[in-house]
Amino acid sequence: MDDSIRLVVSSASLVKILTLGFMGFLVSMLITPIYTHLAYKYKFWKKGRTTALGGAKATVFAELHGEKLKRLIPTMAGVIFLISVTLVTLTFNLSRTETWLPLAAFAGAGLVGLIDDIINVRGDGQGVAGLPSKIKLLLIVLISLIGGWFFFDKLDVTSIHIPYLGSLTLGILIVPLFMFVVVATANAVNITDGLDGLAGGLAVIAFGVYALIALLEQRLGIAAFCLTIVGSLLSYTWFNIYPARFFMGDVGSFALGTSLGVVAMLTDTVALLPIIGIVFVAEAGSVILQITSKKLRNGKKIFKISPIHHHFEASGWPEAKVTMRFWVVGQVAAFVGLIIFVTGRYL
Repeated sequence: MDDSIRLVVSSASLVKILTLGFMGFLVSMLITPIYTHLAYKYKFWKKGRTTALGGAKATVFAELHGEKLKRLIPTMAGVIFLISVTLVTLTFNLSRTETWLPLAAFAGAGLVGLIDDIINVRGDGQGVAGLPSKIKLLLIVLISLIGGWFFFDKLDVTSIHIPYLGSLTLGILIVPLFMFVVVATANAVNITDGLDGLAGGLAVIAFGVYALIALLEQRLGIAAFCLTIVGSLLSYTWFNIYPARFFMGDVGSFALGTSLGVVAMLTDTVALLPIIGIVFVAEAGSVILQITSKKLRNGKKIFKISPIHHHFEASGWPEAKVTMRFWVVGQVAAFVGLIIFVTGRYL
């Protein structure tokens, strides 16, 4: 591609991309009542968090979400968009160079999250129910390793683009970078999924801007994949905004985070991912800072509670206000990332 912006997309291709986005929405809407019936019939209730990361009682969290903990709210709703995106992509948008990898990461990480959610649903609610964190991390790392090797060996990618500076050749080191990006993004989205509508809305923003980036890069399969996720997530978010009818669970957050990291690598915009996903970075960073501070400063905290969305709740912000303001931050960051992408690559 030359140094100027060159967007030449046939009408048929554009219609297909938009149609797949709508199909993602439609299929999710059709699956939702089936999931809802099963969730309430078989009691997919999410077990409340009773301990903090350090092992102490999660008293601040209980104060903030005492009423929610008493409500019977199903989890695992991420299976709705997991099934929707997988079906639409397998049927209409399967491409070895563009969609195999993000779809495999999406489905594989979603399966790990599903196992975790099933254990959570069947658990006794003591502590943080689900798969042990080390096992979850190991499985996500394994998925990222397989994906990283495919990225390097089969897609023959050995460099990344740095805005305003050009390409940086990494060779086989692209594999550990791929792994770090995917694992970090998966966990960041998982951490962010703590308020009604928060992670879903932010993911819509991130995948929406990546759909546009892929379109500018003539990566039409990736653009369609991202828009399929956007459509499916809009359906999910309709029911997940405050007060939520259900939660996506780890099946949803791991699938979204893992595939978002893969899409950033495939579009060669990994340097922009921390900007476009700045809220995800802040959420994960707040947890890291809180744990580090408590270990190095004899239990002293930086935040009233982490992740940071709960800190703002503890500071007096209503849950819906935290969510919507974080959405605004995510939208502004996405615009900034898009500006850097265009000016850093084409101008």
